[in-house]
Amino acid sequence: MIRITAMGSLFDTRYAASAFSAFGSVVMGLNDLGYMQTVKPAIQGKSRQGQQGRTPKQKTADGPVALEDSIPDFPDIGGADGKTLRAFVKVSKGVFAPGLHVNLTPVEGVLINSRLQEGRQYLDSESDILFARYGTERQEWTVVGSIGSYGTEETSLPNMEFHNADGAVNRAKFADSMNAQMRNLGRLGFIDLPQQPGFSLIPFAVYRSIPRSGAAAVTRRPD
Repeated sequence: MIRITAMGSLFDTRYAASAFSAFGSVVMGLNDLGYMQTVKPAIQGKSRQGQQGRTPKQKTADGPVALEDSIPDFPDIGGADGKTLRAFVKVSKGVFAPGLHVNLTPVEGVLINSRLQEGRQYLDSESDILFARYGTERQEWTVVGSIGSYGTEETSLPNMEFHNADGAVNRAKFADSMNAQMRNLGRLGFIDLPQQPGFSLIPFAVYRSIPRSGAAAVTRRPD
């Protein structure tokens, strides 16, 4: 069991998708109200319905809608549009699997990641409420837990030979090959696995430090 206190931040791909969706909604609303008439529409030669952007997809019988599909098309503003923000969410889903993460960075270039399982009462609340409370800034967090796994030091490409001499699939070799393939993707940062020189923590408790100060907070009406 170890205890790590370091600067870190919360991250949740679901909240990123929700925030980007809200941003797109605001931009579209301001555009409809005439506050952004000088902004070039993202879609030219379409009807007004087309200019307003695509409607978020609804859940189907096949399963839930993708997170990025909640972000509508909207006119480009400051180099960001619906397509760009949807792409960011797609990347986020691979780098950090949807769910609440506590990312500690005690020194530059080292990430200690803790994925907080829902229902275990760590910070068990809706993601938008958590980020409204704690924000996205780096703060001092403490995680108590055990080390899960270290980022791989392997740099060579995985060996994908998993057949026996008689041509049959060797299930043990196949599993090892696939795990090696995933470790390689984790090394590159493409999937949610520890990245050298960081490691993952299995959290037992998570809490934020509260700075002590003798100064009293005073709120008054401006003169």
